[in-house]
Amino acid sequence: MAALRAALGALLAAARVRSPPLGQRPPRAPCSASAAARGAAMEPAPRWLAGLRFDNRALRALPVETPPPGPEGAPSAPRPVPGACFSRVRPAPLRQPRLVALSEPALALLGLGAPPADAAAREAREAEVALFFSGNALLPGAEPAAHCYCGHQFGQFAGQLGDGAAMYLGEVCTAAGERWELQLKGAGPTPFSRQADGRKVLRSSIREFLCSEAMFHLGIPTTRAGACVTSQSTVVRDVFYDGNPKYEKCTVVLRIASTFLRFGSFEIFKSADEHTGREGPSVGRNDIRVQMLDYVIGTFYPEIQAAHADNSVQRNAAFFREVTRRTARMVAEWQCVGFCHGVLNTDNMSIVGLTIDYGPFGFLDRYDPDHVCNASDNAGRYAYSKQPEVCKWNLQKLVEALEPELPRELGEAILAEEFDAEFRRRYLQKMRRKLGLVHAELEDDGVLVAKLLETMHLTGADFTNTFHLLSSFPVGPEPQGMPEFLDALTAQCASLEELKLAFRPQMDPRQLSMMLMLAQSNPQLFALIGTRANVTKELERVEQQSRLEQLSSAELLSRNRSHWADWLQEYRARLEKDREGAGDSDTWQAERLRVMRANNPKYVLRNYIAQNAIEAAENGDFSEVRRVLKLLEAPYHREGEAAEVPEAEGAGGAHSGGHSYGSKPPLWAAELCVT
Repeated sequence: MAALRAALGALLAAARVRSPPLGQRPPRAPCSASAAARGAAMEPAPRWLAGLRFDNRALRALPVETPPPGPEGAPSAPRPVPGACFSRVRPAPLRQPRLVALSEPALALLGLGAPPADAAAREAREAEVALFFSGNALLPGAEPAAHCYCGHQFGQFAGQLGDGAAMYLGEVCTAAGERWELQLKGAGPTPFSRQADGRKVLRSSIREFLCSEAMFHLGIPTTRAGACVTSQSTVVRDVFYDGNPKYEKCTVVLRIASTFLRFGSFEIFKSADEHTGREGPSVGRNDIRVQMLDYVIGTFYPEIQAAHADNSVQRNAAFFREVTRRTARMVAEWQCVGFCHGVLNTDNMSIVGLTIDYGPFGFLDRYDPDHVCNASDNAGRYAYSKQPEVCKWNLQKLVEALEPELPRELGEAILAEEFDAEFRRRYLQKMRRKLGLVHAELEDDGVLVAKLLETMHLTGADFTNTFHLLSSFPVGPEPQGMPEFLDALTAQCASLEELKLAFRPQMDPRQLSMMLMLAQSNPQLFALIGTRANVTKELERVEQQSRLEQLSSAELLSRNRSHWADWLQEYRARLEKDREGAGDSDTWQAERLRVMRANNPKYVLRNYIAQNAIEAAENGDFSEVRRVLKLLEAPYHREGEAAEVPEAEGAGGAHSGGHSYGSKPPLWAAELCVT
């Protein structure tokens, strides 16, 4: 260990010496396989991460603000940043950084190679990750900067936002010619931190780290997470905004993507908003908007640039058309795995169609189309069922942000033509595969899917487990095991206890009574308060609770079996049509199982699974984070694997009690609150 510490000390000293002063760029490496190979041949064998080759194209192509002079080492002061897309920053060091977990598949994107078998070599790699990806030292060629963007938050234009807790490190070029942007989230203050400290804490960082990788392995476009590093440095956070703050450990996540530019990147030019009066910091700078379009299209949509090199309007229209299609496909994928993004603001929408910024998020447990995963979203703007329409609304704001380089009428026509059609196409395509409809596509398939979701809603069925279970539905002219299958299916429905918990009133009865009296006596004042929707929901809860009190567990079970028997009858008939068109029944059955198992995950990052990992990590045990990561790297059934995960793999955390992560969530999971 002494030798390891000495080596790391030398590495830290070298990294500090080679890090460029603020405002000075290091030598650039071309992003090509031959250049990377030449660089490697010219130098002695580098340490693991120090061998990464940076070529920071974004900082060359887009305007960068050099911060005003201030005390050496002082953090960036919050301020407007006009006329620039980036501002140079420095990560703030942490005390005793320590690796929580790293994702080998994500780091492999950077060409870093397979993990060593030797324990000492693995320990050295982990120490190197903790050093560089905590922000305590800069890799040679890194140029930290914070990105300036604006955004519509919960439907209102918020003005300048920017990377308040994230930092662009640079773009790594691999030997294969790929280019990946590295970003640290939680590395300290930037000009966009406003009154915040630029830090993230262990619980939120673990959630982002795990979900980024979970989404990738589910097959959904997403940014990646390469590492999660915590420390002994602390910040004060009021977790539930209830006046009970506590000290939490500062933690940093390494994020990886082709780019982190977003819809809000183009909103920095917005003129004064008619509702909020706020405007973008670079209002009137159409020259920068043109620069951004040239950079984004030329770098991330080169085929569009090549096809429309002589006509910028056609080029920009083709670009917006592709962004619209990618966004529609992305949200369709979300809907098909029950993923809820809790903060679908324009500043959290990727310009290349990736899922970004995992703040409040959640996967559906009990199917509820009105599920809201963010407890701060009081109006339910970003409820699960509203996600497609919200993404379309955000695209409308992008249309407005691209004007005049893309005429608004043309952009709106593209949006009307493309989004709904592309969403329905991808959604129904994915749902057919989830239901094992592998041969024929029928017009009524959308109705079958809608009836399935209605049945799941009526019975409170678990979204993930219900779809996963359908692959074992008995088919054929004389199917065996139908009663047993119905038993298994109804076991995934909400119990009476779960329903009573889900529909318990949220308002004090006296408060509700006062609101109802106000609605009758002074409807205008009641309308101004803006709580009509909340009161309506509360009345629905009270009514539902009353019905549940009159219901027995046996009656609930009987009702659920009846609902499922009705839908399964239609499903069986549809499967028969699919089988008849396939010819050989055995071949069709094998293909059906293969497709369903590849499209219906057994494991998603449910809130309670993340909570187990967080609680263990907060007690200094990172093994559960790493175990959950491995589980999420293989969410689908694999040929030759056992049907159930061994208890040791699926269990862990203070609340698990040996609970398999492929099972229905425990009752306490419904009590978790994410803001």
